[in-house]
Amino acid sequence: MRIIKGKVINGHIEIEDETLEEGSWVTVLVADESTFTLTDQEEAALLDSLAEANRGELLDAKDVLRRLP
Repeated sequence: MRIIKGKVINGHIEIEDETLEEGSWVTVLVADESTFTLTDQEEAALLDSLAEANRGELLDAKDVLRRLP
C-alpha cells in the first residue's frame, strides 16, 4: 500500500511523480475542512506503520487496551 497525493482537475485525479498500472484499483480519501494535514515526518511514520502492518507486525487489541492509562 502506498499513499499518493493528487489533485482533481476537470473531474479526474491527477497525480505527479507516480505511475499506476492500467486498471489499478484505488481508494480515494477526500480532504475537507474537518480533516487533518500530515507533516512530512508524520506521513513517513504512517507509511512505516502501514509497512509494519503489511508484514504482520501487529498488536492484539487486548494488548493495546492494557497499555492505555
